[in-house]
Formats: sequence, C-alpha cells, structure tokens
Amino acid sequence: MIRVLIADDQDLVRLGLRALVESEDDLALAGEASDGLRAVELARRERPDVVLMDIRMPGIDGIEATRRIVADPDLTGTRVVVLTTFELDEYVFDALRHGASGFLTKDTRPAELLRAIRLVAEGEALLSPSVTRRVVREFATRPSRVLRPHPRLEALTDRERQVVGLVGEGLNNEEIAAQLVVSPATARTHVSRAMGKLGARDRAQLVVFAYQSGLVSG
Repeated sequence: MIRVLIADDQDLVRLGLRALVESEDDLALAGEASDGLRAVELARRERPDVVLMDIRMPGIDGIEATRRIVADPDLTGTRVVVLTTFELDEYVFDALRHGASGFLTKDTRPAELLRAIRLVAEGEALLSPSVTRRVVREFATRPSRVLRPHPRLEALTDRERQVVGLVGEGLNNEEIAAQLVVSPATARTHVSRAMGKLGARDRAQLVVFAYQSGLVSG
C-alpha cells in the first residue's frame, strides 16, 4: 500500500486529489494539509511514501516544506512530487534543488498522476520533459548563472558526463540512446553509474547537478 499525503491550500484541489487517491486499491490517504508547516508536521508524524506538494501555500511555501521533509533523517523513504499551476520555472528548479523527486502541472490527467505516484514510490524520479527543458534553458542562459561543479564530477567518464548533460536537458533513456546511437539498456547503465558516482538520490538530482556543473548547454 502506497501512503499519500496531500498538501494544497485549495479545498477543491485537495478534494479532487483525495478522491483520486482513494479510488485506487493500492493507494491510501496519509493526511491532508492546507499549509506548508502542517505538511511538514504530518509528514513527520505519518511518514507517507509520497507527498503531493503545492508550491504556493501560506505559512511556509511548498519549496521550504519540501526542503524540511527531504532533510529529515527519519523521512528518507518519503518522496515529494511538486504540483505547479503555471509551470513557474524558478519555483520548479528550486523544488528540484531542494530535493523534490519530480514535478507535474495541475492539469495533468488523472491516469498520469496516479502513474507518477507509483513511479516515485518505487524510487524513480518523475520529470516532465517539456517543462524540464524549459527550466534548464531558462537558467542555463542567465547572465547571473553561477556554476558550482559537483565535487565528484571528475569521477565521471566522458560518456557519463555527456549522459548527465542529456538527462539535464530532459531526455529519457530512449531519447538518450537514440542521440548517442546506443541501446536503451546501455543508456540506462550510464545513467545508473553516473547517479552512483555523484551520489544522486534519483534522476531529478541529476538534472540539478547537470545545471550547476555546466553540463547543459541551454
């Protein structure tokens, strides 16, 4: 059973998400929060598998709530999926930087949201490729961009660095394989090895590392 915590300040949104979660046999509602502080409190008490986190909430916003949840050593098994309304680039990137395992827009179809919950609960990252590309393109081309190369970056092979850059651009394993003219299994192996060497918790963190290390051309 996958336990899901819903954090959103809009009653109708919470109602819809709750109905969706409760309609599935393998999902269970772990609680609801209408502000960021309550979301953190419930996460620490209930230890859900997945938190569906709105960004704009009273008290503390969803980004700070995500940071606190991810930083809590007792919540290492909890994953956060950020739900955004307008694909706000800065907020999305900050959410990933602070440990979110993925993000979706609120107009995502119910079946896709349910798939997202299950994927993230299994330890996968969920990244919307179109939004990822927009986020990275925006930040990679900013004059004020400051590079902070990952301290383990030199441990990567040239091919692994290339793969991390492609992950940062929002490509999935099949797209990476096509671009590099290798099999999807080989692409997946490169991604896994890069994650291991960089200590990335999931694919979402690779996006952040790629951006901060200058592996994304924009």
